[in-house]
Amino acid sequence: MDLFSSQIDSNKNWLPCDGIVNYHGPILDYDEANAYYDNLLNTIAWKNDVAIIYGKRIETKRKVAWYGDRPFEYTYSNTTKEALPWTKDLLELKRLVEKQSGETYNSCLLNLYHSGEEGMAWHSDAEKDLKKDGAIGSLSFGAERRFSFKHKKTKEKVNLLLEHGSLLVMKGTTQTHWLHRLPPTKVVHKPRVNLTFRTIESF
Repeated sequence: MDLFSSQIDSNKNWLPCDGIVNYHGPILDYDEANAYYDNLLNTIAWKNDVAIIYGKRIETKRKVAWYGDRPFEYTYSNTTKEALPWTKDLLELKRLVEKQSGETYNSCLLNLYHSGEEGMAWHSDAEKDLKKDGAIGSLSFGAERRFSFKHKKTKEKVNLLLEHGSLLVMKGTTQTHWLHRLPPTKVVHKPRVNLTFRTIESF
């Protein structure tokens, strides 16, 4: 099921069952989005992501960064990261996402995809460090990319196109019942920066 609409209802639940996903569309004007995009590319402490799979250390082309209210530790893919202090831009964007979504967040995992050839496999954000059923606010800059959901039992799929400066919010039991991914594509050649604001409870 492909869900694209010229008129965006930010209160609409794009999932048919077992979770809540609201797409707010662009929440920044084009020039503001461009300015943040450039700043994030040049000021964030980007590092190649690392995963331990079957005991083997894998380094991805995709780069990541982890920021928060305090030096939270966040463990996924058998590796642990310690949060850096917020930058001015990240604090501004956090407040904007909190106002738009009506939620609060204490940390942010950032992803840098250099082109469409870099993506993310099916997964759910249900690590023990995260608040259970807590909201995740996903803010996108740069290249438009397709974002997909798949129900863990029924395998039903939902696809969205995430625009430059847009906000997607996942909440409720979404992470329990749905997987999501950023599928790779050969038709996108520009970078995408994605900020996922979330709440850490284990500290």
